[in-house]
Amino acid sequence: MKILLAASEASPFVRTGGLGDVMGALPLALKRKKQDVAVVIPLYEDMKPEYRNNLQYIGNITVPLGWRNQYAGVFKSNYNGIDYYFIDNEFYFKRKGFYGHFDDGERFAFFSKAVLETMQVTKFYPDVLHCNDWQTGLIPLYLDCFYRYVDGYKTMKTVLTIHNIEFQGNMDKYVIDNVFGIPASHYAIAEYKHDANMLKAGIESSNRVVTVSPTYANEILDPYYSYGLDNILNARRYKLSGIVNGIDVDLYDPETDKALFANYNYKTYAKKAENKHGLQELFGLPKNDKPVLGMVTRLTTQKGIDLILGVIRDILSMDLQLVILGTGDWKYENALKEVAKQFPTKLATAIYFSADVASKIYAGSDIFLMPSKYEPCGLSQMIAMRYGTIPVVRETGGLKDTVPAFNPETKEGLGFTFKTYNAHDMLDAIRRALDCYYQPELWYKGVVKNAMSADFSWDKSAEQYLALYKSL
Repeated sequence: MKILLAASEASPFVRTGGLGDVMGALPLALKRKKQDVAVVIPLYEDMKPEYRNNLQYIGNITVPLGWRNQYAGVFKSNYNGIDYYFIDNEFYFKRKGFYGHFDDGERFAFFSKAVLETMQVTKFYPDVLHCNDWQTGLIPLYLDCFYRYVDGYKTMKTVLTIHNIEFQGNMDKYVIDNVFGIPASHYAIAEYKHDANMLKAGIESSNRVVTVSPTYANEILDPYYSYGLDNILNARRYKLSGIVNGIDVDLYDPETDKALFANYNYKTYAKKAENKHGLQELFGLPKNDKPVLGMVTRLTTQKGIDLILGVIRDILSMDLQLVILGTGDWKYENALKEVAKQFPTKLATAIYFSADVASKIYAGSDIFLMPSKYEPCGLSQMIAMRYGTIPVVRETGGLKDTVPAFNPETKEGLGFTFKTYNAHDMLDAIRRALDCYYQPELWYKGVVKNAMSADFSWDKSAEQYLALYKSL
């Protein structure tokens, strides 16, 4: 089967978050299952130079977009045996930063149209065109409007994955005609609540809609989680399903991760203590064997930072240390800095992001805190478990699907959970985790063993995507 994945980013070329990770790992997992896979993303100015400087130019084409005719150059790179195509247009992509520009709607409308037009250059006509998030939401609509009766496109099927429904590509409905160039007969598909909505266009037009966990697929049918699209999703629920993401188990491996102070596995779990002491020294905390809680997160409301701050003094009154790495909302950054000044031996904050430091926190912590208000999938909890660091999570989205609650009686489960978005319920889950931690036999032979032996690879997820593609 020929599969083309279209996205706004893909690791290792361009990555700002989970979408980039998925576009790096899923194509490789599909290739291992003997599928003919390719990926297409924009050619950004800020793409890593070591990759940008080794691209092969393969041609160009003119892309009609509303009343415009825009140049689209096509470049190619083969990485891990997979062809990655890059669509070049300096007017749209030769600028600093990937997102957040005033004309993002036009930029990604162009990219969506160019994905289809440049197939005439790449000669890669897929059986399934797999789109991702609002930046590619117009592709299924463009396919139906302009290409459905053209040779090479006639039998093409489309899948749209929603990685985070909060971001929908909303803008003034004026762009539907002036920028998108959608025929009047299809205006309603791209319009929602008197605005243009690129994600809604993709939901309406694609053959199947997928979220990045089964629980999130159910949650977004509720107004609390849907950011206004619940009625559209409920009307189209027959084509909605969820497939949980995996992680790159070769990249996130405590046996081989070069960022760690000491490599280890389950059998050499005692070496994890060296990572704890190294982490404590790195952050200027007292070196001891007290439990360390770690967080690698964006400092936003979604990630439950307000819950942390609501009971921060209760947390720090326990016999533990807390290490937090991440950036985000100014109010959260400053609040955490102020508390860290008051509790210099208990709380350490790093208001930046570093993959190297993140690995050290995954390995050096005993417990990983992730009390998200909502979480489409989440990768950090799976990475933490891979390193034998036990998650405390709220039962939402992918957290619920990947972290079944640990039962001390049966020794089944992978972490400690709470249901309601409530700071004291989170505090109770932390206390339950600490209680287990102070029972070394139960901790090591129970929850740690379960977590470190769990399969978080992309293999199972790729099988589910492949079954979905075949069903089309």
